[in-house]
Amino acid sequence: MSKRLRTTRHALAAATTVLTLALAACGAGSDHTSGMPGMNHSGTPSASAGAMASMPGMAGAATGNGLAAAKDGYRMTSTAGSLPAGKATDYRFTIIGPDGNPVTDFAVDQTKRMHFYAVRSDLTGFQHLHPTIAEDGTWTAPLAALQSGTWRLYASFTPESGTGKGEDFVLSRTVKVSGMAMTTSLPKASGTTAVDGYTVTVKGDLMAGMAHQLTATVSKDGKPVTDLQPYLDTYAHLTAFHEGDLAFAHLHPETKVDGDHGGPALTFHAEFAQSGNWRLFLQFQTGGKLHTAALTLHVG
Repeated sequence: MSKRLRTTRHALAAATTVLTLALAACGAGSDHTSGMPGMNHSGTPSASAGAMASMPGMAGAATGNGLAAAKDGYRMTSTAGSLPAGKATDYRFTIIGPDGNPVTDFAVDQTKRMHFYAVRSDLTGFQHLHPTIAEDGTWTAPLAALQSGTWRLYASFTPESGTGKGEDFVLSRTVKVSGMAMTTSLPKASGTTAVDGYTVTVKGDLMAGMAHQLTATVSKDGKPVTDLQPYLDTYAHLTAFHEGDLAFAHLHPETKVDGDHGGPALTFHAEFAQSGNWRLFLQFQTGGKLHTAALTLHVG
């Protein structure tokens, strides 16, 4: 009897140990977020979340990088699903608020109440415009001639009132431009490009999901440029789009404006949600003329 009792106790002890280990394993994932794809036991994004973010279309849905027409109750609406090719045309749209009414009260950001961008699916044809608003809340963006293909149109704004007051939004819609599209391959990643006789060099140790400082330097004929004029309350405006899904990134300038003698180096606060190639468009002004330099940067 004593021998059988000792055997039973040993079996119970072994079973208890196994049960304890099992409960500990389950307890580590007791947070409800652990059962969600892309979340680890601490409730922070895991490696799988990063993999999902690198998939075309996923990062915009997860991080709000301008790939949706609606966010937090605000919607970008338009009746235009297609536009003509080869000629200037107006694109009209409205921002609808959470109350279902057109938003008409917008805060000023870099001297404008609305920044509007257009780029084709192959990251060509970039346009940065400042639409006008009618009393009924309809915005009109005067687009220059568009080439055939699929275009994404972005509205960047900040409500001055309502539930989204003070929150920055970037919403977008796509349109088809008539005709047969002839796509252009994305230029290889390079930190240097040229435009209108100027050379622009961009440097920065860029990693996805992390904030970094990015520096752009402008030169001409091998000499530093120091006569940059203010443009939108800064010496340069920088916008970036991700290859493939066209996720949007607006890189905020850190260089303070002090008269018409900006340059040669300009710094930006840069945050890229995804790794891969990004097409950057740097706009700067000299002698009253606006220049747009484009280059491809790779983000690790």
